[in-house]
Amino acid sequence: MRSTFPSTAVVDFLGSEIVPDYETAKVVILPIPYEATTSYRKGCENGPASLLEASHQLECYDEELDREVCFDAGIFTHTPIADTRNGKSVSAEEMLSVTQQTLKSLIEDQKFVISIGGEHSITAGVVQGYRQGYQEPFTVVQIDAHGDLRHEYEDTIHSHACVMRRIVNMGLPTVQVGIRAICQEEADLIKEKNLTVFRAREMAFNLDWIEQAIASIPTEKVFLTIDVDGIDPSLIPGVGTPEPGGLNWYSTLTFLRRLFESKDVIGCDVMELAPVVDSVVSEFTVAKLTYKLIGYQALSKGWIKQ
Repeated sequence: MRSTFPSTAVVDFLGSEIVPDYETAKVVILPIPYEATTSYRKGCENGPASLLEASHQLECYDEELDREVCFDAGIFTHTPIADTRNGKSVSAEEMLSVTQQTLKSLIEDQKFVISIGGEHSITAGVVQGYRQGYQEPFTVVQIDAHGDLRHEYEDTIHSHACVMRRIVNMGLPTVQVGIRAICQEEADLIKEKNLTVFRAREMAFNLDWIEQAIASIPTEKVFLTIDVDGIDPSLIPGVGTPEPGGLNWYSTLTFLRRLFESKDVIGCDVMELAPVVDSVVSEFTVAKLTYKLIGYQALSKGWIKQ
C-alpha cells in the first residue's frame, strides 16, 4: 500500500533535477494541503505531496516545446501553508488569511505562482491575494466539472462547492470551462448574472469552443484555476467527486497553450487531487499538467532560451 504522505517536509518539484533558489526562480510552487469541507471522497489534503513526489518521475525535456523548461524558468518549491494533515486544525478564516498574505508577498517578489491543493475553497484566498497584488482587472478562468456557485453548502459559505460564488461576489469576471454538474440554485444564478459557461456536453460537439472561450475573456489579465475533476476521470480518477465526460488531455493542453499565448496569465492553481491507493496515474498526470503550465508561461514570457 502506498504512503498517504503524512510528512510535512518539503519535497521539491522535480526533485534533484533542479537546484531550487528563490532569488533566481521565476516560478514558485506553493503547496496548500488544506481539507475541511470535502463532501464525497476525501484525501485532497494529500494531493500536494503526492504531486510533488510524482514530479520526480517527469522528464525535464518538454517534447512539445523542445526545451528543458525547468532550467530556463527556475522553480522554487515553497513550504506548505494551511496544512491540515495529521489532524491539524485550520479554520477556513485562517486558511484564507495565510493564503492571501502568502500570495501577496510572492506577487510582490514578482514570482509566477502555481498553488497546489487541497480543496477548491482555497482559491478564494489565492484570488484575494491577486486582487491585492494587481491594480489592473483580471478574469478568473475556471476548468472544472462543477459550477461551485452555491451560496453555501453543508452550513458553510467556505465550502469547496461555493468558491466561484465567492469570486463572483468579489465582482470579478469569470469564464467557466468543462462544467457538467450544477444544482438548480447555480443554474438560476448563471441565468440571472449571465455568467459565461462552456458546458462539457456542448464542447464535445463544438470544434470552435477553444477560440470562443478565449474570445469571451473580457480582460487582458487572467487567473487560471483548475479543479482536476474538470478533466475526464478516466485520465485523473483521483478526485473527490468524479464526473464523466470531462476534457481530454490534448484538448486541455491546446486550450491552455492558446490561453497563455492570447492573455497575460498572472497565476494559476491546481486543486482537488486526491491520491488513489496503489495507483500513481492521477498524481503523475497532474504533475505533468503543472509542468505544462510552467512551459506555456515560459514560452509566452520569453523565458525559453533560443
